[in-house]
Amino acid sequence: MIELEKTYLVKEVPKNLTACPSKEIIDLYVPRSQHHPKLRIRKNGNKFEITKKEPLEEDASEQEEQTIILTEEEFYSLVEVEGKKTHKIRYNYDYNGRTAEFDVFQGPLKGLILVDFEFDSVEDKNSFQMPDFCLRDVTHEEFIAGGMVCGKSYEDIQENLNKFSYKRLEI
Repeated sequence: MIELEKTYLVKEVPKNLTACPSKEIIDLYVPRSQHHPKLRIRKNGNKFEITKKEPLEEDASEQEEQTIILTEEEFYSLVEVEGKKTHKIRYNYDYNGRTAEFDVFQGPLKGLILVDFEFDSVEDKNSFQMPDFCLRDVTHEEFIAGGMVCGKSYEDIQENLNKFSYKRLEI
C-alpha cells in the first residue's frame, strides 16, 4: 500500500480539539541500534499492528507501507523487545471535510504537537494548502519522523524545532 501524507508542526491548537475523538498510541521502533528504524510495533487505541514504512525515491510524503495486524497478546510480547518508544494521544479533527490527525506527544516529548493529513492521490496532496493552525510543513524533515523522535526528549530535538520558530505547546 502507498501512503500519501503531509506532516506539519502545529502553531496553535484549535479550541475544540480535546472534544474530538481521540485514542492513545504507543509506538516501539526496532531495532534500537538503528539510527532511523523503519519497523514500528503499535498500539493504536484497541488495535495492534506491526508496520514497515519505506519512502519512495527519497520523497517522505509518499511511502510504501506494509502492515500486519497483531493480537493484544502478540503486541505485549513484542513490546518487550529492546526498542525506542513514543507515547501520544491522537485527536481526529475535522478540517474542511478532511481528517487532521493531531498527535499530542506525552512523556519526554511533551510539548511537541504534529498534525498529519493523508491523501487519496498525488494531485490532492500536491494541491493541499497548509491550514492556518500549522506553522510549517516538516514532511521532509528527517529529525521529526517517527523513527527519529522515538526514544528522544523534547530537549533532544529542541534545536531543530527552534529553526522553525516552534513554540512548545501543551493541552
